[in-house]
Amino acid sequence: MRDFFVNSLEKLVGVIVVLLMIGVVVGALIATLNPQPGSPGPVLGLLILVAGGIYVILVGGFLYMGIGIYQNTKRTAEAVERMAPK
Repeated sequence: MRDFFVNSLEKLVGVIVVLLMIGVVVGALIATLNPQPGSPGPVLGLLILVAGGIYVILVGGFLYMGIGIYQNTKRTAEAVERMAPK
């Protein structure tokens, strides 16, 4: 049952990362194509792309790192149990 939830979380993290990337690209396009008066549209769009890309990389990396820590801990516990004398 636990594996079901961990695997589901991993799939959900993938979906969240893709949605974040889509949101960053759409936000950058909106800022570029529909600039506010007095603001540099293309520069603002590029800034949103760069900052949003860094944000998506950090969030996705931390989420996947948490899942990886769980999986490594699980493998280590199984290896220690196999090594223990019976």
